[in-house]
Amino acid sequence: MTEQRERSRRRGQGELEALVLAALREADGPATAGWVQERVGDDLAYTTVITILTRLLAKGVVTRERAGRSFSWTPASDQAGLAASRMRKVLDAESDREAVLASFVTGLGPDDERLLRDLLGQSRDEGEV
Repeated sequence: MTEQRERSRRRGQGELEALVLAALREADGPATAGWVQERVGDDLAYTTVITILTRLLAKGVVTRERAGRSFSWTPASDQAGLAASRMRKVLDAESDREAVLASFVTGLGPDDERLLRDLLGQSRDEGEV
């Protein structure tokens, strides 16, 4: 096995997805898989980049639009939006939402709890306008 393949196998799927997303965020607009591959590095095959982008599309993390015979790819949201989406998916997968949310809130530190209360207060204020 070549050294190049050994390096690729050591990376987990999440790490590869993060690398591809980071490259997409550097783009000034929609980017092709070839452009992403150049930014990520030579050790990732073009087909691997396409596979990762397709998985990210299925997760709703990126969008794509036709660009000639190929596609251009764009991140669907920023890091905070992606983390929030993952949190919603975890919450949606549980049968007792109230228990999950209660456990989450009671596990927050004082600063995070205060921030969450402030954000919820702002959300209510905006809804009353």
